[in-house]
Amino acid sequence: MDQKVLVLNGDYTAITLCSVQKAFVLLYLDKAELIANKEGAFLRTVSMAYPKPSIIKLQRYVRVPYKGIALSRHNIMKRDGFQCQYCGSTKNLTLDHVLPRSRGGDSSWGNLLTACARCNHSKGHRTPEEAGLVVRQKPRKPTLSSFLKLSAGSIDQTWHAYLN
Repeated sequence: MDQKVLVLNGDYTAITLCSVQKAFVLLYLDKAELIANKEGAFLRTVSMAYPKPSIIKLQRYVRVPYKGIALSRHNIMKRDGFQCQYCGSTKNLTLDHVLPRSRGGDSSWGNLLTACARCNHSKGHRTPEEAGLVVRQKPRKPTLSSFLKLSAGSIDQTWHAYLN
């Protein structure tokens, strides 16, 4: 029951992920409709069996003010796959400013990346090029759909049509 369910707005755009329990409550109260269910999986009560939801759509369009994805340490590491963007290590991770703050670099999606302590220390107050380091993936702000994919862990095949 720790699996996630994709929640679509009234216009079929992906807005969030929720637990199976929350999705079932929305379906039971007729606040959402079932779009896709897990094959062969059911939620059982004493007298009934309900299909386990994979995708639900809200009955009404809900205006969700999109503020973007919060810039936080955890979200940057999640975007980078919890790996050093210089050597690929998963140990002793820190954040690194591509253009150091001492040279006018800011704390933004495009300037922060995940680095292990060793690479971060060897880079120092230099740019990656000056330190002889190669950035595996250019840092950029993730889109909502890409961030939902990262947050879900394993993605149900039926979600692809709504997340692309």
